[in-house]
Amino acid sequence: MQTLLPGIRACVFDAYGTLFDVAAAASHCREELGDRWQPLAELWRTKQLQYTWLRSLMGKHEDFWRITGDALDFAMASLTIRDQTLRTRLLELYLNLDAYPEVPQVLRRLRNSGRRTAILSNGSPRMLAAAVEHAGLASLLDAVISVEEAGIFKPHPSVYRLAEKHLGLPASAMSFQSSNAWDAYAAKDCGFRVIWINRFGQAKERLPGEPDAEIADLSAVPDLLAPL
Repeated sequence: MQTLLPGIRACVFDAYGTLFDVAAAASHCREELGDRWQPLAELWRTKQLQYTWLRSLMGKHEDFWRITGDALDFAMASLTIRDQTLRTRLLELYLNLDAYPEVPQVLRRLRNSGRRTAILSNGSPRMLAAAVEHAGLASLLDAVISVEEAGIFKPHPSVYRLAEKHLGLPASAMSFQSSNAWDAYAAKDCGFRVIWINRFGQAKERLPGEPDAEIADLSAVPDLLAPL
């Protein structure tokens, strides 16, 4: 039986890939992309993450919207897709990504249990505001925190400390949920209790910070927390 996580007063969520489906923009363009929609979605996401890590190491920070556009340009060039109208549409769709179906109910359950809820994301404030509004989640969140305040991307420790600053709680009193394994491990290494949302059956990372629990989607998160 899974040991319940005690003393969790706030639940902090990664946004992209955890609350919002990062493949949704390309999926909505299947008619134009045909069987290239999934390779495009995967390469776009891979380069997006790579550019955050590389820019952080280089000390050349740009906000996530610029990086998202650069990653899309790389992906389209790699797949020899030359269509500026499609590029514009894909970026517009990325501002309005679909939330995973379980997200609203999970956030409601957590709020009803007396816990605060927040997003901590690489996304720029504009991107996060658009995604939250599109999904109708604003009333279910106490804070939406962007790495722009730290000026560096995850997994830098200064990013995770933003949650402590905004929610006024120590990391040990918060659970952190991410579908990105590297993000989950990094948050654990920074003192959070961590639930890894392993949506795609990935192997465990070889990194510091073993998550406290691993589940397939967000629906089980409230059941893993001990009553307050």
